[in-house]
Amino acid sequence: MASEPNSFSMHPCFDPQARHLYGRIHLPVAPKCNIQCNYCNRKFDCATESRPGVTSALLRPAQAADYLDAALKVMPQIAVVGIAGPGDPFANPRETIETLRLVKERHPDMLLCVSSNGLAIEQHLDELVDVGISHVTLTINAIDPEIGAKIYGWVRDGKEILRGRAAAERLLERQMSALKALAARGVVTKVNSIILPGINDRHIPDIARVTGEMGADLMNCLGLIPVEGTPFGELTEPDGGMVARVRLQAREHIKIMAHCSRCRADAAGLLGETPNAAVDALVAEFAQKPAGAKADRPYVAVASHEGLLVNKHLGEADEFLIFAQQGDGYECVGRRPAPPKGGGERRWKALADCLSDCRAVLVSAVGQTPREVLGESGVHVFDMAGMIQDGLDVIFRDADPSGLKRRSGKACPGGGANGGCG
Repeated sequence: MASEPNSFSMHPCFDPQARHLYGRIHLPVAPKCNIQCNYCNRKFDCATESRPGVTSALLRPAQAADYLDAALKVMPQIAVVGIAGPGDPFANPRETIETLRLVKERHPDMLLCVSSNGLAIEQHLDELVDVGISHVTLTINAIDPEIGAKIYGWVRDGKEILRGRAAAERLLERQMSALKALAARGVVTKVNSIILPGINDRHIPDIARVTGEMGADLMNCLGLIPVEGTPFGELTEPDGGMVARVRLQAREHIKIMAHCSRCRADAAGLLGETPNAAVDALVAEFAQKPAGAKADRPYVAVASHEGLLVNKHLGEADEFLIFAQQGDGYECVGRRPAPPKGGGERRWKALADCLSDCRAVLVSAVGQTPREVLGESGVHVFDMAGMIQDGLDVIFRDADPSGLKRRSGKACPGGGANGGCG
């Protein structure tokens, strides 16, 4: 085994006694996935559905850190921060690592964990250990590629897409290597296996034996939740007898977890308790908020042709107008040149540095990569159309940004400079 018994004592998913004392919170910062399981349909905004892969909102790392701060005021019993999707944390490594670093900086005593399919985790293990990860869950549904080929629709390894047996073999190879590497680094590791009737229910004891020999500390055998619209949507959910049989057989090889709540990607609180409505509301709230301390970010940047309208695409802007709140109104306090075009992600990191004292930037349109890079640095990007003042009202007065008018049609380059930087 990779750990001492007391490594379990504060993690509610690893110790059945800890679940009564300590809570966990999942930060939904990882939307992309690198495999397609035939039982999975990652669906958003379904608050009544309790299964992995579901979340009410997505957060960027800085937003997630702010959300955690607010959630701890409501649920001080939270002792574990996890990232469990709604995709795979290591299909989103930048977001995952940055979120964990922010959490560790603010809450150094918090336990950190991730839940992954294992395909890409090993290449990030040094960073995970450096940031202080203590617990990892790997979902392993087969150690026989013939069975795995029935479970996975495809596997995307970098730019290579694999299907059938080749996909299952690649995934299995990475999972086994990851298990060994985690054990070597002393990370407490749990294996999740989904019980798929007629597919792998009689194979799971073999998974328990092999993963236990590889150094896994614990195993969780979960019954399939059939999801409409998936290849396994017509399978029957395993009954209690099947689940009990699988767990009993697996227990011969590895310690079994039997108190799993099959958590959502935005779960918070004690395992098995009724969701806290106040914390649930915070997820959606912080998904719409600029991230970062307001006192350190007194300005808002604007991409505008003439200083009156928000009418420039982020990538087209050669400069930004900088606004500050003055009494009941706003004042343009300067202009800042944009970094030279080209360079890909480096350009957006340079822009984030340039706007490091801005809590937001208003633009007519923006691509996904610059939105993510700026958001990770605490600069929230709002795409809108209309008057600059309307956008500033939303940002500086903490109004609901969903009310901003979205851009439709070509941005208007005309108009005067009244109220802007003339």
